[in-house]
Amino acid sequence: MIRLIDFFAAFLGLLFLWPILMIVIIVGFFDTGAPIFVQERVGRNKKPFKLIKFRTMGIETKSVASHLASNASITKLGNFLRKTKIDELPQLINVVKGEMSLVGPRPNLFNQEELIKERDALGVYDVLPGVTGLAQVQNIDMSTPELLAKVDKQMIDSLSLKDYFKYILMTATGSGSGDAVKK
Repeated sequence: MIRLIDFFAAFLGLLFLWPILMIVIIVGFFDTGAPIFVQERVGRNKKPFKLIKFRTMGIETKSVASHLASNASITKLGNFLRKTKIDELPQLINVVKGEMSLVGPRPNLFNQEELIKERDALGVYDVLPGVTGLAQVQNIDMSTPELLAKVDKQMIDSLSLKDYFKYILMTATGSGSGDAVKK
């Protein structure tokens, strides 16, 4: 049932939000020259998939977890996109494709070995990664792998339809600050 809700909600989101997506793409061309950011991430059963986001950092920024990136690498547009979480909207494409859920553990990079080890031990990769989840609304990011894996597992084990919608609503209304970036 969740997959059906994911598909229709993401499809409708893309349908109704396309004007915002187009504006960000156009402004993004002036900001970085490449408004779309595609990065390989760890998906369900540790299979790779291409995560789609709006670019918030300069093109020359090294491909590392956000908490390892420098705050100076975030563009002015990127700062706005991160604060409003608009940078996450292209992931609705990943949800429609069945690579992600709206709610689940945030997908990490393959070079985040400690996080992979912690999540693997708890079976976190048995589910689709999500656009948002319990860890995000509680401001727990990937800089604390053990805690993140435990909170992800807690969410997976107790996720109800009510919680699913609660995490989406909390994210949409500003709960959670996203992945921290070094100052």
